[in-house]
Amino acid sequence: MKAMESLISLVNRVQTLCTLLGDDGVDNALPTLWLSLPSIVVVGGQSSGKSSVLESIVGRDFFPRGSGIVTRRPLVLQLQRIDASQQEYAEFLHIPKKLFTDYDAVRKEIQGETDRVAGHTKKISSSPIHLSIYSPHVVNLTLIDLPGLTKVAVEGQPDTIVAEIENLVRTYIEKPNSLILAISPANQDIATSDAIKLAREVDPLGERTYGVLTKLDLMDRGTNAKDVLEGRAYRLQHPWVGVINRSQADINKNVDMRAARQKERDYFTTSPEYRHLAGRMGSEYLAKILSKHLEDVIKVRIPNIYSLTNKTIVELEAEMKRLGSPVTADEGAQLYKILELCRTFDHIFKDHLDGRRAGGERIYGVFDSQLPAALKKLPFDRHLSLQNVRKVVSEADGYQPHLIAPEQGYRRLIDGALIYFKGPAEASVETVHLILKDLVRKSINETEDLKRFPHLQAEISAAATEALERFRDDSRKTVLRLVEMESSYLTVDFFRKLPQELEKGGNPTASTIDRYTDAYLRRVGSNVLSYMGMVCESLKNYIPKAVVHCQVREAKRSLVDHFYTQVGKKGANQLASLLDEDPTLTVRRETCAKRLELYRNARDEIDAASWAN
Repeated sequence: MKAMESLISLVNRVQTLCTLLGDDGVDNALPTLWLSLPSIVVVGGQSSGKSSVLESIVGRDFFPRGSGIVTRRPLVLQLQRIDASQQEYAEFLHIPKKLFTDYDAVRKEIQGETDRVAGHTKKISSSPIHLSIYSPHVVNLTLIDLPGLTKVAVEGQPDTIVAEIENLVRTYIEKPNSLILAISPANQDIATSDAIKLAREVDPLGERTYGVLTKLDLMDRGTNAKDVLEGRAYRLQHPWVGVINRSQADINKNVDMRAARQKERDYFTTSPEYRHLAGRMGSEYLAKILSKHLEDVIKVRIPNIYSLTNKTIVELEAEMKRLGSPVTADEGAQLYKILELCRTFDHIFKDHLDGRRAGGERIYGVFDSQLPAALKKLPFDRHLSLQNVRKVVSEADGYQPHLIAPEQGYRRLIDGALIYFKGPAEASVETVHLILKDLVRKSINETEDLKRFPHLQAEISAAATEALERFRDDSRKTVLRLVEMESSYLTVDFFRKLPQELEKGGNPTASTIDRYTDAYLRRVGSNVLSYMGMVCESLKNYIPKAVVHCQVREAKRSLVDHFYTQVGKKGANQLASLLDEDPTLTVRRETCAKRLELYRNARDEIDAASWAN
């Protein structure tokens, strides 16, 4: 028995930890331990006698009373049996170490704490109140009392109150580890019971549901609830239990709860309709079977809870590592943190370029595919058409026609053709620039710790982009110089190797008009095109060299050098501004830390209970 009592106490302690550390099972953004813990959830319509049943189990009168909705927040009621020699007391989690021995004060505190969170109106809140009662007259048990189900909103309640209460109840009874204590008044048709209707939806086989009938003594004369209590009207896996609560007259007369229990026992043992069921009727019997069933469920679930706890600790530790530690206020530590993040980013960027991460191969694709394709598409055929060659050569000769070869015509045709190379050269520079910018963006995104600091992220991105733009400008100037160099000094050997007209039997005394024949001009165009082919092969090799030298190599060497210089000059406030963390991450780290603390404490509690047993 002591082992079982320690198990229920264990769950009580873990539930307390959950509340202290913000795990109420509602926030799905973090792993929840609350939903894994076995508990008994009390469900019933308003005025079904739900609170009176709980008071009967406890043997104390402590719930606020009134018309309409009285329970407006979940109440986690933890009952712990103590030795008969010890004084009975109650304790709230929100005011620890304050012990209540007066249950009128307990009632006022429940009402006051409800109003503090849910307001003085008739609205509800999902934030639970934790109340522990230590008494020699209770069994070890944890019960969760919820707002009573209702069908319509009354004055002072929002129109959504019906759905809000039902959704709140569902969050508790849907979890497979919860036992449902469905309270229904006997003087109403069981088919209209709000509690049974909702319990059937989440537990269609009735495996987790205990049915409780109240107000048996208030049924019309000549009627009884034997069909329900004997399981014929609505069958559950567990037997129905009937209870007799104190009447309003008893409450007004301050009838002692122990006297009320005796009156309840007398009712069932003397009632002709129910005396054959008397052994399993009444609030005392209800408390015992619930405690026993809860013990059994906990015993089965503890290994799974322990396994879940260890698994979640590993996940939360990984999450905390990803979120990083909070930034200190020390200026030197802040500067070190910034430089460390910059180095990490720079290392990832270099990994992309060097092939340890994807992306650098796109630059090779520019040189191996894009540039050659662009060079092939240059419109030399238009520039070296017969008509244009004739025009350029004629204009270059001026008033004195050339004697042997149209040298000036050749030069002008070559200069005009070389201009076409500037487009592919500049396009290569710009495409590599865009690739490098994209790799900067990827590298920033892949620097996990940098995601915490949007201001620093933006500063590094801006500094890297500015550096890439300088490298691009230098690269553009260099590749254009390569093209201009081809124009500045032609490769003479190429033309010396061309066959001369005299070698082909030409007549040196022929008319100059013969030198403008179509065949002659076609030969000139063909020679220029051959020269462009040679230049093309040269630039196809040297443009990539220039681009890599000016852009890729410099990006690897000094992408954030200027930023290092600038950040070293910043004052304490500017450094703090750079490390101004995203508020959502700060909140996430704090909530994760609390949840990790919860799971670690829960694991310690389970370990301690295991050693104790």
